[in-house]
Amino acid sequence: MTAEGHELIIYTDGSSRGNPGPGGYGAILMWGPKRKELAAGFRLTTNNRMELLGVITALESLTKKNISLTIYTDSQYIVKAIQEGWLYNWVRTDFKGGKKNKDLWMRFHSLAKDYNITFKWVKGHADNAFNNRCDELATQAADGKNLLIDEGYESELVNKK
Repeated sequence: MTAEGHELIIYTDGSSRGNPGPGGYGAILMWGPKRKELAAGFRLTTNNRMELLGVITALESLTKKNISLTIYTDSQYIVKAIQEGWLYNWVRTDFKGGKKNKDLWMRFHSLAKDYNITFKWVKGHADNAFNNRCDELATQAADGKNLLIDEGYESELVNKK
């Protein structure tokens, strides 16, 4: 959707120091000249979870619904899950076969219904300044102090024991 000639653009990235290990996400929301950066770090998580949480957190920060937006990510996991229908099948089969990250995918699935989202894949660690900035935010968050608990991931670990 364009308003005042602007489209909402979101860049996201996730990082994990070890997989699993400490991790973080970064997101940049851009509406014309306006910019908002989001980031948080977690004590134990995976890269895919942080990639997803970057998208989720960006969507949760929006105050308007029923808008069109483009999300740029270097996560093929996310892009393929949406564009190739993996998520639709996972939801339809209740994540049968041990598909991971059900908690986050369901959170995303619920949020996505309120928006017209286009996902675009960008090559990570390349020449895209916004993707590189998201990577900086994610890695700085992962390396930070007072890391949060990824409740979904850590509860899965406990339930596997």
